[in-house]
Formats: sequence, structure tokens, C-alpha cells
Amino acid sequence: MIKTVATTPFQDQKPGTSGLRKKVKVFAQPNYAENFIQSIFDSLENFNGKTLVIGGDGRYYNREVIQKAIKMAAAAGFGKLLVGKGGILSTPAASNIIRKYGAFGGIVLSASHNPGGPDEDFGIKYNVDNGGPAPEKITDAIFARTKVIDSYKIADISDIDLDVIGSVDAGGMTVEVIDSVADYAELMESLFDFGAIKTLIAGGFGVIIDSMSAVTGPYAVEILEKRLGAPKGSVRNAVPLPDFGGHHPDPNLVHAKELYDDVMSAEGPDFGAASDGDGDRNMVVGKGMFVTPSDSLAIIAANAKLAPGYAGGISGIARSMPTSAAADRVAEKLGLGMYETPTGWKFFGNLLDAGKVTVCGEESFGTGSNHVREKDGLWAVLFWLNIVAVRKESVKDIVTKHWAEYGRNYYSRHDYEEVDATAANTLVATLREKLATLPGTTYGNLKVASADDFAYHDPIDHSVSKNQGIRILFEGGSRIVLRLSGTGTAGATLRLYVERYEADPARHAIDTQEALADLISVADTIAGIKSHTGRSEPTVIT
Repeated sequence: MIKTVATTPFQDQKPGTSGLRKKVKVFAQPNYAENFIQSIFDSLENFNGKTLVIGGDGRYYNREVIQKAIKMAAAAGFGKLLVGKGGILSTPAASNIIRKYGAFGGIVLSASHNPGGPDEDFGIKYNVDNGGPAPEKITDAIFARTKVIDSYKIADISDIDLDVIGSVDAGGMTVEVIDSVADYAELMESLFDFGAIKTLIAGGFGVIIDSMSAVTGPYAVEILEKRLGAPKGSVRNAVPLPDFGGHHPDPNLVHAKELYDDVMSAEGPDFGAASDGDGDRNMVVGKGMFVTPSDSLAIIAANAKLAPGYAGGISGIARSMPTSAAADRVAEKLGLGMYETPTGWKFFGNLLDAGKVTVCGEESFGTGSNHVREKDGLWAVLFWLNIVAVRKESVKDIVTKHWAEYGRNYYSRHDYEEVDATAANTLVATLREKLATLPGTTYGNLKVASADDFAYHDPIDHSVSKNQGIRILFEGGSRIVLRLSGTGTAGATLRLYVERYEADPARHAIDTQEALADLISVADTIAGIKSHTGRSEPTVIT
């Protein structure tokens, strides 16, 4: 039986670039999650009898919302639902399932790299049939619907046992609980030279992966330990926990410091990697070398032919606007198309679908390719292991040789988290007003060449996305970028990006913050970060 439940709109259900994210207690309000799920279904067409994928990163409240979504999908008229065992699907694995089985789309339950637990964060987003995040026209329609919704439909059926693989009937809809790991592991084995990586590890090359008690644990254990032969225990924090074991599952130098310190120690492993809450981000560390996400994208692109799945070469590269221009130099040398997009993986989807690019990445520890339509943390880690195995060089040697060939883009991101939202918005608004006056202005040895608020004109569907981040470019190629991030659930997160290009290999060993010190100072002078936010220093520096 299908029940129609009367409801009233919530006024704060506006999805950002990564879906709707709020605290668990907000989602747990009566009708809150149901309103958003129904608004998704009300914004879609022609899905009757089609297949829907549902899964999440296992964080607190994941199972409860999956049961609601199953019952509502049955009431909406979907014919089949594929759900990961235990309610678990990493974000890239969900994208793969949608693509592999020709699903209509998928509901992904995650707040990405944000903390989990009863007092922490939860999120819902919708992915379309190419496996990627819904484009703005759909997210805008969903938000519009949330503002007027007056009822939702839900099937009056029992909960599904999510821990038993197999098919069951749910109100006339087939629910198939699937192995969360198998399809993804097979995809990775088709892309990378597992034989070469296995030989590398068997030869004593030490590898550790910290899954941060988040979703990638089972995937990493299956691939690294079972298929590639790494010793048992090479995957740390491998069991996904609702609160991520108290970890902040963000793979950066602050939250994955223990991993970094272990690799940098004399007795530590040769290679380390960490992944985030839903498995789409990565951090790569080699002995004596932290690989920045921007450099990682550039080096993967430059060495793509070393992996079997990319042996024929790549068609082009895309990066988000705040990401450093390191990949641009690779594209120029290899004669490839290079695309600069706003932050948000959905902007890469059209380029990937059109065959314009093969690899893409964001400075926020996200890298991926045309194998799915999401960034993919384990994919990036395996690509690095493939490169190391084939080149038979250390991570440090690979990075320093890349700099010698292409030059080094000194680059850093400063995050000011949980800033008062009014103060952050005032900072951005004030800066926008002065952009026209900046060109030609000199700050010490830095002269502003141009300044704008980045607008993206999609070359495929010709849509325009404005106000995507403030760019201030200096003569000689240095730049600063400021933007507000949509990934937090409390206050605002202000991100400052600073970049300087250095061609001379003799100057490639300078400390990053030292190399960028004058730009960091100028950024505060221009934007008034300290005066607006009251912060004397950022929360996180990467």
C-alpha cells in the first residue's frame, strides 16, 4: 500500500555543488529527508519501471535514510533498486554501478570529507544516468520543489535487510542488495597493471593506505591486500564506522598527519595514501615527498600511457579554476586540450561525455578520469602505484623530474573554516566592488595584471555559471584566488589559493610557504581577510 503523507516545506533545502548537507539532527527532523527525496523524484521524468542505485558512505543515519529512500522509490514507481550491502557504496563505486548497469540514476548519501556522528554531518545528492552529479538545471528544479512541496509518497512495507546479498520484493519493486566492492575492483583491474604493482610490492616496496574508518576500507583491503598481495594490515582503519572512529575523514596534512609522519620516518613505508569519507578524495605521500593534488593531476596526465587503460593516450585535461596551472603545462607540451571549470565535479561531466578530456582534477584532493563521472580516490592511488612500478623510481624522484621538465608551480590553499557567514559574505562583496580598480596596482614586486570574478561558459551545452571565484593575476603568472566553499555545514569556509610558477630547477627546493609569503601577505592586504574574519591564521594549510 502507498501512503500519501502531508508535509510542509523546509526553507533551507538548497543543494550545493555536492548536494544537500546538514547536521544529522536537521535531517532527522520529521519529514526533512523525505521532503528532499520526494523533491528529487518530483523533478525527474520518465523513470517509471527504471533502475535506481542507492548507497552511502556508512556515516551515522545512513541506514535509516536508505530505508526511507527504498520505500519512497517503490511508491514513486521505480522498477528496480540496486543498493550496496550494508548500505555501503563509495561515491565512485556508485557512479560505476549506475554506468555499468544502465541505471536511470542514483541517490548517494554522503557528506564527503565532513565528520560523522549523531552531532555531525549528513548529506544527500542525486546522480544522473551518466553516473555524475546532477547538473544545475536539475538541482535548481529540486530546490524549487522543496519550497512548495505539500506531500510525499511512501510504500507501507517492512525494512529491507541490507546485510544479505540477493533480491527481494518491496511493494512491487525489486530490491537487489549487491556486493559493494566487486564491480569496482574489477574496473580497477581493467585499468591498471596489477601484475607490475604486485611485483613491486612483492619486492619489498612498502605501502600503507589509511581509510580513516570510512567507506574505502573494504575496497582497499580487496584490492591492495587480496589482489595486489600487500601484507595484511597494510590498510589501516579499514572498517567503516558511523562516526569514522572519531576521525575527521579529510585526507590532508592535518587530519592524516600520522600517515604522513610514518612515511617520512626512516623506518616507515615507501608509499602512503589516505582517502576521505565517501572515497572520492585522496592524499599521496612518498618517502620525502608530499604530492600536492595539483601536481598529482599533472603527473598522472604526463604518465597516463604507463597504465593499460590509458595506453592509447588521453584526449585532454580539465581542472577546476582554483587548481594550479601545473596540468596546463603538460597539456601544452603534449598538444592536448585544456579546460578550466568552476569547482564541482558536475562541471567535468559534459567534457568527459563529449570525449574532450580523459583526466580531470581539483585541488581539494580529487582526481579522476572518464572511467566514472566522479572523482576517485583509490583510482588515483592505484595510478601512482602503476607509475612507480613501471618507472621503477621513487615518488620523490618522479615529482622532482617532473618539475625539472615542466617547471614547478608553487601552490598552497589556506582554509578559514566556520567563519561567521555574514563576515565572509561581506569580504567577498567588498572585494568584488574593488576588482575593477586593481589592474595596474603594484604591491612590492607584484603588479596586478587582471582581476575578475570567474564565469564559466560551458563549451558543450553553452550554459553560463557566474561568480565562481575571485581571481587576481599578477604579471609573470603568479595569482591569488578567493572563494567561499559550499562543503561545510556550520558558518562559512573561506578558501585562499596562492600560486607562483618557477621554471629554474635550482629554485625548486624552496619551502612552499616561504616561496609564496609575499603573495599571502598581498592577499590579506587586498581582501582584508584578518580584518573581516578576525582570524590571524587559517584553520588548515595544504
